[in-house]
Amino acid sequence: MAIQKVLIVDDSKTETMFMTDLLQRNGYVVRSAENATEAFARLAEDRPDLILMDVVMPGQNGFQLTRSISRSPEFTGIPIIMCTSKGLETDRVWGMRQGARDYITKPVDSVELFAKIKALG
Repeated sequence: MAIQKVLIVDDSKTETMFMTDLLQRNGYVVRSAENATEAFARLAEDRPDLILMDVVMPGQNGFQLTRSISRSPEFTGIPIIMCTSKGLETDRVWGMRQGARDYITKPVDSVELFAKIKALG
């Protein structure tokens, strides 16, 4: 299945705008959410093919949200790539244990991001 629709979950408007622009210029349809509540609302409205997930957010963090989404029967199968400033190996391992399919540290490198998306699709 080719990835076309991407949901960005990030509380930083700057990061969201950067990634939205980057993805849209490459033909992806992008929606965004600033927190867990908005993320679940977006998921219910239109199922994305991929979620790009920040870790550090108010309320439920990205690790918790990734676990909730990946273990939810209606959203099983939606790949999640963590996109975060948390660059320790323990953070990467923890993110993968929560259900993420891959992990990228910020600032996001476009070549790396598109390679990881291509590997999923």
